[in-house]
Amino acid sequence: MKRIFVLLALASFALANAVAQKLPADKINLGKRSKQRAEMILPQVNGYNIYRADLHTHTIYSDGYLAPRARVEEAYYDGMDIIAITDHLEYRPNEQRFLDATCGYHKGKVEAANHLIHREPADKRGILTDLNIAWREAEKYGKRFGVKIIPGVEISRHPDSVGHYNALFVKDVNKIYHPDAEQSFRRAKQQGALIMHNHPVWRRKTSEKNEFQQRVYAAGLIDGVEVVNGYQFAPKMIKRCLDENLFMAGGTDAHGTTAAGYASRGYLRTCTLVFAKECSVEAVKEALTERRTLAYSAGNIIGDQTLLKELFKASVRVSIVATSSKGDRTVAITNLSSVPYELRRGKSIITLGTFQTTTITVAPEKNIAFSIMNMWCSTEKSPHGTHPYYKIMMDELAAQ
Repeated sequence: MKRIFVLLALASFALANAVAQKLPADKINLGKRSKQRAEMILPQVNGYNIYRADLHTHTIYSDGYLAPRARVEEAYYDGMDIIAITDHLEYRPNEQRFLDATCGYHKGKVEAANHLIHREPADKRGILTDLNIAWREAEKYGKRFGVKIIPGVEISRHPDSVGHYNALFVKDVNKIYHPDAEQSFRRAKQQGALIMHNHPVWRRKTSEKNEFQQRVYAAGLIDGVEVVNGYQFAPKMIKRCLDENLFMAGGTDAHGTTAAGYASRGYLRTCTLVFAKECSVEAVKEALTERRTLAYSAGNIIGDQTLLKELFKASVRVSIVATSSKGDRTVAITNLSSVPYELRRGKSIITLGTFQTTTITVAPEKNIAFSIMNMWCSTEKSPHGTHPYYKIMMDELAAQ
Protein backbone atom coordinates (compact mmCIF):
# COMPACT_ATOMS: atom_id res chain seq x y z
CA MET A 1 0.00 0.00 0.00
CA LYS A 2 2.82 2.33 0.92
CA ARG A 3 4.57 1.59 -2.42
CA ILE A 4 1.38 2.41 -4.38
CA PHE A 5 1.06 5.70 -2.48
CA VAL A 6 4.64 6.66 -3.32
CA LEU A 7 4.13 5.90 -7.03
CA LEU A 8 0.93 7.94 -7.10
CA ALA A 9 2.71 10.81 -5.40
CA LEU A 10 5.56 10.75 -7.96
CA ALA A 11 3.09 10.63 -10.85
CA SER A 12 1.19 13.60 -9.44
CA PHE A 13 4.47 15.52 -9.02
CA ALA A 14 5.53 14.81 -12.62
CA LEU A 15 2.14 15.90 -13.95
CA ALA A 16 2.18 19.08 -11.90
CA ASN A 17 5.74 19.83 -13.03
CA ALA A 18 4.82 19.35 -16.70
CA VAL A 19 1.85 21.68 -16.32
CA ALA A 20 4.02 24.25 -14.53
CA GLN A 21 6.58 24.23 -17.36
CA LYS A 22 3.82 24.36 -19.98
CA LEU A 23 5.60 21.91 -22.27
CA PRO A 24 4.26 22.17 -25.85
CA ALA A 25 2.13 19.27 -26.93
CA ASP A 26 2.96 19.46 -30.66
CA LYS A 27 6.58 20.57 -30.98
CA ILE A 28 9.79 20.64 -29.01
CA ASN A 29 12.93 22.55 -30.11
CA LEU A 30 15.85 20.13 -30.01
CA GLY A 31 18.51 22.37 -31.57
CA LYS A 32 19.50 25.03 -29.08
CA ARG A 33 23.20 25.42 -29.85
CA SER A 34 24.38 28.80 -31.09
CA LYS A 35 25.99 29.09 -34.51
CA GLN A 36 29.79 29.09 -34.65
CA ARG A 37 31.95 31.40 -36.78
CA ALA A 38 35.33 30.01 -37.88
CA GLU A 39 37.79 32.64 -36.69
CA MET A 40 41.42 33.03 -37.70
CA ILE A 41 43.28 34.78 -34.89
CA LEU A 42 46.21 36.82 -36.21
CA PRO A 43 48.31 39.53 -34.55
CA GLN A 44 48.62 43.17 -35.43
CA VAL A 45 51.62 43.79 -37.68
CA ASN A 46 53.29 47.22 -37.74
CA GLY A 47 50.10 48.82 -36.48
CA TYR A 48 47.88 47.13 -39.08
CA ASN A 49 45.06 44.70 -38.37
CA ILE A 50 44.85 41.63 -40.58
CA TYR A 51 41.49 41.07 -42.24
CA ARG A 52 40.39 38.04 -44.24
CA ALA A 53 39.05 38.81 -47.70
CA ASP A 54 37.78 36.61 -50.51
CA LEU A 55 38.18 38.67 -53.67
CA HIS A 56 36.64 36.11 -56.03
CA THR A 57 33.09 34.73 -55.60
CA HIS A 58 30.09 33.97 -57.83
CA THR A 59 26.32 33.88 -57.32
CA ILE A 60 23.23 32.68 -59.15
CA TYR A 61 23.41 35.84 -61.26
CA SER A 62 26.15 34.30 -63.43
CA ASP A 63 27.06 30.63 -62.97
CA GLY A 64 27.12 30.22 -59.18
CA TYR A 65 24.80 28.07 -57.09
CA LEU A 66 24.04 30.48 -54.22
CA ALA A 67 22.06 33.69 -53.97
CA PRO A 68 24.05 36.76 -52.87
CA ARG A 69 22.47 36.78 -49.40
CA ALA A 70 23.49 33.13 -48.90
CA ARG A 71 27.01 33.93 -50.14
CA VAL A 72 27.25 36.67 -47.49
CA GLU A 73 25.97 34.50 -44.64
CA GLU A 74 28.33 31.71 -45.69
CA ALA A 75 31.25 34.16 -45.71
CA TYR A 76 30.44 35.32 -42.20
CA TYR A 77 30.47 31.80 -40.75
CA ASP A 78 33.66 31.05 -42.71
CA GLY A 79 35.34 33.89 -40.83
CA MET A 80 35.54 36.34 -43.73
CA ASP A 81 35.58 40.06 -43.03
CA ILE A 82 35.33 41.13 -46.67
CA ILE A 83 34.11 39.49 -49.87
CA ALA A 84 33.98 40.68 -53.45
CA ILE A 85 31.00 39.71 -55.58
CA THR A 86 32.55 39.07 -58.98
CA ASP A 87 29.96 37.47 -61.23
CA HIS A 88 31.00 36.91 -64.83
CA LEU A 89 30.44 39.81 -67.18
CA GLU A 90 30.20 37.69 -70.34
CA TYR A 91 29.21 34.24 -69.06
CA ARG A 92 25.82 34.05 -67.30
CA PRO A 93 24.19 30.69 -68.15
CA ASN A 94 21.69 30.93 -65.29
CA GLU A 95 19.78 33.65 -67.12
CA GLN A 96 18.24 31.09 -69.47
CA ARG A 97 17.16 29.04 -66.45
CA PHE A 98 15.49 32.11 -64.94
CA LEU A 99 13.57 32.71 -68.16
CA ASP A 100 12.52 29.07 -68.39
CA ALA A 101 11.30 29.15 -64.79
CA THR A 102 9.17 32.24 -65.45
CA CYS A 103 7.68 31.08 -68.78
CA GLY A 104 4.18 31.48 -67.39
CA TYR A 105 4.73 35.26 -67.24
CA HIS A 106 5.97 35.69 -70.79
CA LYS A 107 3.82 33.01 -72.39
CA GLY A 108 6.25 30.71 -74.12
CA LYS A 109 9.91 30.04 -74.77
CA VAL A 110 12.18 33.09 -74.62
CA GLU A 111 15.85 32.84 -75.50
CA ALA A 112 18.28 34.73 -73.29
CA ALA A 113 20.21 37.43 -75.14
CA ASN A 114 23.97 38.01 -74.91
CA HIS A 115 24.38 35.89 -71.80
CA LEU A 116 27.13 33.67 -73.30
CA ILE A 117 29.53 36.13 -74.93
CA HIS A 118 32.82 35.01 -73.42
CA ARG A 119 34.03 33.81 -76.85
CA GLU A 120 31.86 35.73 -79.30
CA PRO A 121 31.03 39.44 -78.88
CA ALA A 122 27.56 40.63 -77.95
CA ASP A 123 25.18 41.62 -80.73
CA LYS A 124 23.70 45.10 -81.17
CA ARG A 125 21.20 44.58 -78.34
CA GLY A 126 24.01 44.50 -75.80
CA ILE A 127 23.62 43.04 -72.31
CA LEU A 128 20.01 43.34 -71.17
CA THR A 129 20.49 42.27 -67.55
CA ASP A 130 21.08 44.66 -64.64
CA LEU A 131 24.53 43.44 -63.62
CA ASN A 132 24.57 45.44 -60.39
CA ILE A 133 21.82 43.38 -58.76
CA ALA A 134 24.12 40.77 -57.21
CA TRP A 135 26.53 43.06 -55.37
CA ARG A 136 23.77 45.42 -54.28
CA GLU A 137 21.82 42.53 -52.76
CA ALA A 138 25.00 41.28 -51.08
CA GLU A 139 25.74 44.76 -49.74
CA LYS A 140 22.30 44.90 -48.17
CA TYR A 141 22.78 41.62 -46.29
CA GLY A 142 26.42 42.34 -45.59
CA LYS A 143 25.29 45.06 -43.19
CA ARG A 144 23.36 42.47 -41.16
CA PHE A 145 26.42 40.26 -40.72
CA GLY A 146 29.15 42.88 -40.58
CA VAL A 147 30.72 41.61 -43.82
CA LYS A 148 32.04 44.33 -46.11
CA ILE A 149 31.12 43.93 -49.77
CA ILE A 150 33.42 44.94 -52.62
CA PRO A 151 31.49 45.53 -55.87
CA GLY A 152 33.19 43.69 -58.69
CA VAL A 153 32.87 41.77 -61.92
CA GLU A 154 34.90 39.08 -63.68
CA ILE A 155 35.87 39.96 -67.23
CA SER A 156 35.94 36.49 -68.77
CA ARG A 157 37.38 35.70 -72.18
CA HIS A 158 39.17 32.67 -73.67
CA PRO A 159 41.88 31.50 -71.23
CA ASP A 160 44.56 31.12 -73.91
CA SER A 161 44.12 34.36 -75.82
CA VAL A 162 42.99 36.69 -73.02
CA GLY A 163 42.16 35.09 -69.65
CA HIS A 164 39.95 36.07 -66.72
CA TYR A 165 40.27 39.22 -64.61
CA ASN A 166 38.40 40.70 -61.68
CA ALA A 167 37.62 44.40 -61.75
CA LEU A 168 37.28 45.32 -58.07
CA PHE A 169 35.75 48.45 -56.49
CA VAL A 170 33.63 49.25 -59.54
CA LYS A 171 30.65 51.60 -59.38
CA ASP A 172 28.45 50.45 -62.27
CA VAL A 173 28.99 47.02 -63.82
CA ASN A 174 26.51 47.83 -66.58
CA LYS A 175 28.96 50.29 -68.15
CA ILE A 176 32.00 47.99 -68.35
CA TYR A 177 31.39 45.55 -71.22
CA HIS A 178 33.18 46.14 -74.52
CA PRO A 179 33.92 43.57 -77.26
CA ASP A 180 37.61 44.39 -76.78
CA ALA A 181 38.61 43.15 -73.30
CA GLU A 182 41.27 45.85 -72.98
CA GLN A 183 38.60 48.49 -73.41
CA SER A 184 36.56 46.77 -70.68
CA PHE A 185 39.63 47.18 -68.42
CA ARG A 186 39.85 50.85 -69.28
CA ARG A 187 36.16 51.40 -68.59
CA ALA A 188 36.59 49.76 -65.18
CA LYS A 189 39.66 51.88 -64.51
CA GLN A 190 37.62 55.01 -65.24
CA GLN A 191 35.43 53.97 -62.30
CA GLY A 192 38.48 53.70 -60.02
CA ALA A 193 38.73 49.90 -60.22
CA LEU A 194 41.72 47.72 -59.40
CA ILE A 195 42.17 44.82 -61.81
CA MET A 196 43.36 41.40 -60.67
CA HIS A 197 44.56 38.67 -63.02
CA ASN A 198 42.65 35.55 -61.98
CA HIS A 199 43.99 31.96 -61.97
CA PRO A 200 46.71 32.71 -64.56
CA VAL A 201 47.46 29.02 -65.26
CA TRP A 202 43.84 27.83 -65.52
CA ARG A 203 43.36 25.81 -68.72
CA ARG A 204 46.77 26.92 -69.93
CA LYS A 205 49.99 24.97 -70.47
CA THR A 206 52.20 27.84 -69.38
CA SER A 207 52.15 30.73 -66.92
CA GLU A 208 53.99 32.99 -69.38
CA LYS A 209 52.13 36.04 -70.66
CA ASN A 210 50.34 35.79 -73.97
CA GLU A 211 50.31 38.70 -76.42
CA PHE A 212 47.22 40.30 -74.87
CA GLN A 213 48.63 40.01 -71.36
CA GLN A 214 51.96 41.51 -72.37
CA ARG A 215 50.09 44.52 -73.70
CA VAL A 216 47.78 45.15 -70.73
CA TYR A 217 50.52 44.55 -68.15
CA ALA A 218 52.83 46.96 -69.99
CA ALA A 219 50.02 49.53 -70.08
CA GLY A 220 49.73 49.41 -66.27
CA LEU A 221 46.20 48.05 -66.34
CA ILE A 222 46.91 45.13 -63.97
CA ASP A 223 47.17 45.77 -60.22
CA GLY A 224 47.37 42.27 -58.75
CA VAL A 225 47.45 38.54 -59.39
CA GLU A 226 45.45 35.72 -57.84
CA VAL A 227 48.46 33.55 -56.98
CA VAL A 228 46.17 30.94 -55.37
CA ASN A 229 42.77 29.99 -56.76
CA GLY A 230 41.13 27.52 -54.39
CA TYR A 231 44.01 25.10 -53.84
CA GLN A 232 45.76 25.76 -57.17
CA PHE A 233 48.98 27.68 -56.53
CA ALA A 234 50.98 29.36 -59.31
CA PRO A 235 54.42 29.85 -57.69
CA LYS A 236 55.95 31.69 -60.65
CA MET A 237 53.45 34.47 -60.07
CA ILE A 238 55.33 35.46 -56.90
CA LYS A 239 58.28 36.73 -58.94
CA ARG A 240 55.95 38.47 -61.38
CA CYS A 241 54.22 40.31 -58.56
CA LEU A 242 57.50 41.28 -56.91
CA ASP A 243 59.10 42.40 -60.19
CA GLU A 244 56.06 44.39 -61.34
CA ASN A 245 54.84 45.67 -57.94
CA LEU A 246 51.49 43.85 -57.95
CA PHE A 247 49.43 42.72 -54.97
CA MET A 248 49.13 38.97 -54.32
CA ALA A 249 45.75 37.43 -53.57
CA GLY A 250 44.10 34.14 -52.73
CA GLY A 251 40.49 33.52 -53.71
CA THR A 252 38.01 30.68 -53.58
CA ASP A 253 36.40 31.40 -56.96
CA ALA A 254 33.37 30.01 -55.14
CA HIS A 255 30.56 28.72 -57.34
CA GLY A 256 29.13 26.07 -55.03
CA THR A 257 29.24 26.02 -51.24
CA THR A 258 32.57 26.67 -49.57
CA ALA A 259 31.66 24.06 -46.93
CA ALA A 260 32.11 21.35 -49.55
CA GLY A 261 35.50 22.69 -50.59
CA TYR A 262 37.04 23.64 -47.25
CA ALA A 263 35.29 22.73 -43.98
CA SER A 264 34.61 19.19 -45.22
CA ARG A 265 38.35 18.78 -45.77
CA GLY A 266 39.32 20.32 -42.44
CA TYR A 267 40.73 23.56 -43.90
CA LEU A 268 40.01 27.20 -43.34
CA ARG A 269 38.82 28.94 -46.47
CA THR A 270 41.33 30.22 -49.02
CA CYS A 271 41.56 34.01 -48.76
CA THR A 272 43.64 37.15 -48.99
CA LEU A 273 45.14 38.50 -45.78
CA VAL A 274 44.76 42.26 -45.94
CA PHE A 275 46.88 44.50 -43.69
CA ALA A 276 44.72 47.56 -43.04
CA LYS A 277 43.95 50.11 -40.34
CA GLU A 278 40.24 49.29 -40.34
CA CYS A 279 37.72 46.99 -41.95
CA SER A 280 36.25 49.27 -44.58
CA VAL A 281 36.08 49.10 -48.36
CA GLU A 282 38.26 52.22 -48.57
CA ALA A 283 40.92 50.81 -46.24
CA VAL A 284 40.99 47.51 -48.12
CA LYS A 285 41.46 49.31 -51.42
CA GLU A 286 44.31 51.34 -49.93
CA ALA A 287 45.99 48.17 -48.65
CA LEU A 288 45.75 46.50 -52.08
CA THR A 289 47.07 49.63 -53.75
CA GLU A 290 50.04 49.66 -51.37
CA ARG A 291 50.58 45.87 -51.83
CA ARG A 292 50.02 44.98 -48.16
CA THR A 293 48.51 41.55 -48.82
CA LEU A 294 49.38 37.89 -48.44
CA ALA A 295 47.61 34.89 -49.96
CA TYR A 296 46.44 32.06 -47.67
CA SER A 297 45.49 28.52 -48.69
CA ALA A 298 45.44 25.21 -46.81
CA GLY A 299 47.75 26.46 -44.06
CA ASN A 300 50.21 28.05 -46.51
CA ILE A 301 50.96 31.77 -46.65
CA ILE A 302 52.35 33.33 -49.81
CA GLY A 303 53.74 36.78 -50.49
CA ASP A 304 56.51 39.29 -50.03
CA GLN A 305 59.34 38.09 -47.79
CA THR A 306 59.38 41.22 -45.62
CA LEU A 307 55.66 40.99 -44.88
CA LEU A 308 55.94 37.25 -44.19
CA LYS A 309 58.79 37.90 -41.80
CA GLU A 310 56.87 40.58 -39.92
CA LEU A 311 53.81 38.32 -39.63
CA PHE A 312 55.86 35.41 -38.31
CA LYS A 313 57.72 37.58 -35.81
CA ALA A 314 54.45 39.01 -34.52
CA SER A 315 52.87 35.55 -34.31
CA VAL A 316 55.65 33.70 -32.48
CA ARG A 317 57.28 34.27 -29.10
CA VAL A 318 60.66 32.78 -28.22
CA SER A 319 62.07 32.57 -24.69
CA ILE A 320 64.97 30.81 -23.00
CA VAL A 321 63.48 28.80 -20.16
CA ALA A 322 66.62 27.05 -18.89
CA THR A 323 70.40 26.93 -19.37
CA SER A 324 72.45 23.85 -18.51
CA SER A 325 75.81 23.85 -16.78
CA LYS A 326 77.39 23.33 -20.21
CA GLY A 327 75.58 26.37 -21.59
CA ASP A 328 72.97 24.51 -23.61
CA ARG A 329 69.78 26.55 -23.79
CA THR A 330 66.24 25.17 -23.62
CA VAL A 331 64.24 27.44 -25.90
CA ALA A 332 60.43 27.63 -25.84
CA ILE A 333 58.74 28.62 -29.12
CA THR A 334 55.09 29.66 -28.76
CA ASN A 335 52.64 30.17 -31.60
CA LEU A 336 50.08 32.86 -30.70
CA SER A 337 48.09 32.58 -33.93
CA SER A 338 45.60 30.37 -35.76
CA VAL A 339 48.13 29.45 -38.43
CA PRO A 340 50.28 26.37 -37.73
CA TYR A 341 53.89 26.58 -38.85
CA GLU A 342 56.11 23.82 -40.17
CA LEU A 343 59.73 24.53 -39.26
CA ARG A 344 62.71 22.69 -40.69
CA ARG A 345 65.88 22.61 -38.61
CA GLY A 346 68.53 20.66 -40.44
CA LYS A 347 66.85 17.38 -41.26
CA SER A 348 64.27 17.71 -38.49
CA ILE A 349 60.72 18.97 -38.96
CA ILE A 350 59.05 20.77 -36.08
CA THR A 351 55.31 21.36 -36.26
CA LEU A 352 54.38 24.46 -34.31
CA GLY A 353 50.65 24.05 -33.83
CA THR A 354 48.11 26.79 -33.32
CA PHE A 355 48.33 28.33 -29.83
CA GLN A 356 50.92 25.75 -28.80
CA THR A 357 54.45 25.77 -27.43
CA THR A 358 57.32 23.52 -28.40
CA THR A 359 60.83 23.39 -26.90
CA ILE A 360 64.19 22.77 -28.50
CA THR A 361 67.75 22.56 -27.21
CA VAL A 362 70.26 25.05 -28.58
CA ALA A 363 74.01 24.56 -28.14
CA PRO A 364 76.05 27.43 -26.65
CA GLU A 365 76.76 30.30 -29.02
CA LYS A 366 75.18 28.41 -31.90
CA ASN A 367 73.15 30.37 -34.42
CA ILE A 368 70.15 28.43 -35.71
CA ALA A 369 68.32 29.07 -38.95
CA PHE A 370 64.84 27.70 -39.46
CA SER A 371 63.19 27.19 -42.80
CA ILE A 372 59.48 27.94 -42.50
CA MET A 373 58.16 25.42 -44.96
CA ASN A 374 54.61 26.74 -45.28
CA MET A 375 55.68 30.31 -46.06
CA TRP A 376 56.33 30.91 -49.77
CA CYS A 377 58.21 33.98 -50.94
CA SER A 378 60.26 32.86 -53.93
CA THR A 379 60.71 30.19 -56.55
CA GLU A 380 64.23 29.40 -55.40
CA LYS A 381 64.97 25.79 -54.55
CA SER A 382 65.36 24.95 -50.89
CA PRO A 383 68.49 22.99 -49.92
CA HIS A 384 66.05 20.43 -48.53
CA GLY A 385 64.06 19.92 -51.71
CA THR A 386 62.15 21.79 -54.38
CA HIS A 387 59.97 23.73 -51.95
CA PRO A 388 60.36 27.52 -51.88
CA TYR A 389 60.99 28.59 -48.32
CA TYR A 390 61.67 31.43 -45.96
CA LYS A 391 64.51 31.46 -43.44
CA ILE A 392 64.52 33.25 -40.14
CA MET A 393 67.22 33.30 -37.50
CA MET A 394 66.15 32.12 -34.07
CA ASP A 395 68.46 34.55 -32.32
CA GLU A 396 66.68 37.38 -34.09
CA LEU A 397 63.35 36.20 -32.70
CA ALA A 398 64.77 35.74 -29.20
CA ALA A 399 65.97 39.33 -29.25
CA GLN A 400 62.42 40.72 -29.59
